[in-house]
Amino acid sequence: MAPRRRRTDAAPLFATAAVAYGANVALGTAVATRLIDTSNFRWLHHAIYIATCVSSAAAFSAIIWGRPKHASRRAALALAPAAAPLAAIPYLGTHGRRHPLVALAAAPFIVAGLICSRLSTDRK
Repeated sequence: MAPRRRRTDAAPLFATAAVAYGANVALGTAVATRLIDTSNFRWLHHAIYIATCVSSAAAFSAIIWGRPKHASRRAALALAPAAAPLAAIPYLGTHGRRHPLVALAAAPFIVAGLICSRLSTDRK
């Protein structure tokens, strides 16, 4: 009998992290291309960044409690490398090419964690 496919119970946390990250990238891109002026509400980009970090940490915590266990660990480990660029962003400055490049370095890992959390194979 083939293994049953289902998402992990932590999948909503991985989706929340991906949505927060996507919103932050969209806002940052809009500001960089001058489509939006956030000079009166700069805090918004920072608030979404904090939401991204908190939701990513919550999703990573599935390594301990998520079910099915193997799939949750795989999703959390796929997400884990995103912590390095997310942690580095505040220290690298916001002007110039470095900020968006470091921020985008987290993208593959956030997407990988989301995909792994959605497409798990239940092992018996």
